[in-house]
This record gives sequence, structure tokens and C-alpha cells, in this order.
Amino acid sequence: MKTSADPVRDYLSAVERETSALPADRRQELLADLAEHIEVTRAERPGAAVGTVLTELGDPRTIAATALAEAGAPQGDTGASARRGKVHPLVPLLMTTLSAAVIMLVPVLPVSLPAVVLRLTGAVLLCTSVHWSAVQKTVGVLLTLVLPTGVFITWNLVSGHAAEQIPALLGNLGALTLITGTAVWLWRVRRA
Repeated sequence: MKTSADPVRDYLSAVERETSALPADRRQELLADLAEHIEVTRAERPGAAVGTVLTELGDPRTIAATALAEAGAPQGDTGASARRGKVHPLVPLLMTTLSAAVIMLVPVLPVSLPAVVLRLTGAVLLCTSVHWSAVQKTVGVLLTLVLPTGVFITWNLVSGHAAEQIPALLGNLGALTLITGTAVWLWRVRRA
């Protein structure tokens, strides 16, 4: 059997979830204010149902949107997007570009394997970032990871790893130029 405190606890938990982008002290202050308001209202109107009091307070999302707007945080942010936004937009761009340069310049397995992991991590950070739209992220991943990797694999399969030095160097420089150009474009179109 649920106690009368359960709906209040559920309500406050919902507000806490929705305001996770707020600083912790501001969020705790808001929750304390809401809890106090609920207590005072229930004391003033002992016959009022808890559900009625909570309905009068408003939807937790509305309260969260108001609190976020007052704090200057972008509305509609969840805690996950606030955490993702803490990664500087330069990090995924540098990870994808520099790791590609290392892979091309040092094709030795012990060095290139961590560079591949770094490159994939950069692509994941790019995809989960709040600094670019979905279309920009898709274009970025296609031009910095998918297309160059497909070209490298095709080149190695066709040439059998016995490619001449000059064409291989030109291909690597072209791919590196594409990756760097895409990173510069992503830097310029990022959201502040």
C-alpha cells in the first residue's frame, strides 16, 4: 500500500530529473521550495488530496523549463545533453584529424592501433556532441571516418599493399586534406 508521501516523492523526483542541467545548489533550492510549498498547502487545506495539490503546482516539465530559463540554461536540455556538452567541440575534431595523420604517417600496427581507437572515439564524441545538428554530424562522420577508411581499405585490397610510394603518398595527403577540411568546416558551423 502506498503512503501519501509517495506521490510527493515521485513528483519531486520528476522535477529533479528534468532540472538535472541546473547547478546542484540551484536544483536543491528549487526542490526544497517545492517541498515546502506542498507542505504548507497541505497544512492549510487538510482535506485536499495530494494529487490536487500537485496538479495545482503544475507539470514537472513546465517547472523545470521555467527554472532552466531563469538560470539561463537552454530549454529542453536533459542531463545527458548537458554532460555531452561539457566536451569541448575541438576535442572530437582533433581526435579524428590527428589520429588519421598518425595512421597515415606511421602504418606500424603497435602505433596505428591506438590511433584507430582514438579516431573511433573522436567519431563517437562527434556523434554525441550538442555542438552540431544531426545532418552536420552525419556529414562529419562520413567525411572524416567512413569515406577515408573505405578508400584506404579499397586501396590496400586492390594494390595488395605493394603500391608505389608517390601514388600512396598522394592518396594519403588527399584523405588527410579531406579530413582536415571537414574538421575546419565543423569548427566553423558549430553551435556556441
